[in-house]
Amino acid sequence: MPNLEYEERLYAEGYTAVCGTDEAGRGPLCGPVVAAAVILPRGCEIEGLNDSKKLSEKKREALFSVITERAVAYAIASASPAEIDEMNILNASMLAMRRAVEALAVRADFVLIDGNCSRGFDIPTATLVGGDAKSSSIAAASILAKVTRDRICIEDDAKYPEYNIKKHKGYPTREHMDAVRKYGPSEIHRRSFLKFLGNDGNT
Repeated sequence: MPNLEYEERLYAEGYTAVCGTDEAGRGPLCGPVVAAAVILPRGCEIEGLNDSKKLSEKKREALFSVITERAVAYAIASASPAEIDEMNILNASMLAMRRAVEALAVRADFVLIDGNCSRGFDIPTATLVGGDAKSSSIAAASILAKVTRDRICIEDDAKYPEYNIKKHKGYPTREHMDAVRKYGPSEIHRRSFLKFLGNDGNT
């Protein structure tokens, strides 16, 4: 289970505002990649906090409220499908994370990043592979990002019901790919993810 061990080590080194950041939505065919950044109070324990992928939708929604109420600061940001196509998903994920960190109401002086990549941050960072299962700050960020992206998927489903986005959340299921083949890509589809259509993702 995630805890504040990594954060406390950094506070012991003299940092004063350590945030965790994570993203949701790297794999889907459509919609933005969403990132969140969270600074938790020192000693903060949130019951049930875990990697968002290991939690039910109901539990994530409940934890979303707890995290946003108890965090010292939090922010949520994204990178658009057009930005993903322009710079690739890894760079777009980094962009979304940087936007979230920069949007914090309390300026962070250190960032714990889920994964093994850090690009473009103007403050010190450390990467943690599987960080959403190790760091409470990253786990909290993963939940905010996942819940927000799922909510965006529900909104997108209402606009583009033919793709049934609320069911697969944009991921490349057979149903989703068949719908894209039948109806063509929508404005929210990532053209660079639609190689299965041929012609560089265009019908």
